[in-house]
Amino acid sequence: MLPASIQITGELLSAAEVQDICESLKEDGVRLLSVRGCQLSDRDFGRVCCSVAESRSLAQLNLNLGVVSSISRTRHLADALKTNRSLQTLFLHGSPLLDTGLVTLNPALSTHPSLVCLDLGDCMLGDGALALICGMLPPDGAKSGLRELTLSANPGISSKGWARLSIAVAHSSQLRVLNLDYNPLGDQIAAMLAVTVASSRTLEVLDLEGTGLTNQSAQVFLDMVENYPTSLRVLVLAENDISPELQQQINDILSEGEDDDDREALPLLRGPTYNKALQPIRDKYQPPTWLTYSNSGPQMVMLTSGLGESLLAETEM
Repeated sequence: MLPASIQITGELLSAAEVQDICESLKEDGVRLLSVRGCQLSDRDFGRVCCSVAESRSLAQLNLNLGVVSSISRTRHLADALKTNRSLQTLFLHGSPLLDTGLVTLNPALSTHPSLVCLDLGDCMLGDGALALICGMLPPDGAKSGLRELTLSANPGISSKGWARLSIAVAHSSQLRVLNLDYNPLGDQIAAMLAVTVASSRTLEVLDLEGTGLTNQSAQVFLDMVENYPTSLRVLVLAENDISPELQQQINDILSEGEDDDDREALPLLRGPTYNKALQPIRDKYQPPTWLTYSNSGPQMVMLTSGLGESLLAETEM
């Protein structure tokens, strides 16, 4: 029997339901487990983590929207990740981890042999946490690292922290998707990120939605995509003070070679590891209170898998 998916959202989980989940995990009957926004007791959360540790089939774990709500739960998860060897994608979006929580998780995250996709959006992180995250983006020739990283809505990170991340991404040999939406970056950090994109040989998607950018940043990105070859295929600039014309110019240039690239990539999508059913939707929230600008350009939701060679898909809201 092929491993199944368990996807539950916003429910109060009973002990019996948790027991069923745990048994399925221990029997290697689950490939995707999502309990985003669910409520369960600390004891039951610990039971789920013990079963995650034992599972050899689990590839994706979605604990978004406050499921990991305390340092004790963070420790349970860290212990599970130290033993688990199968997990490829971990979603913790909307968890109040703080820097202390990431310190607890870091030894397990940085040494996990299979983890390629990590969502730490809206986790109340600061520069200390970001320094640890940079360690998960090793330079060329080092151990394999993350292919997809989400750090949306972490306004506690300073410009110094973002600069450090920009350097780490520029030297990463693996990262293909970087989501920084709804952080107060501004044009100065965007200029650093443009240099990062130009330097990276792998980065294909950069999400800068709602990051306080202006036409100044757009002009820098336009110059980059017009004059310098990069791997970038998607640049999200919605909800910034950027003219629709500039956004369209950038999108047109990025999409010029997309059809040829898609045809070349098709054989990769037909392999046995590719499964559209295992592509969860990354949580995106309404703009935070500090973001006052809104434009009428098209908005995009990024659907990402973190599995195999196919990390990207997109749709309009």
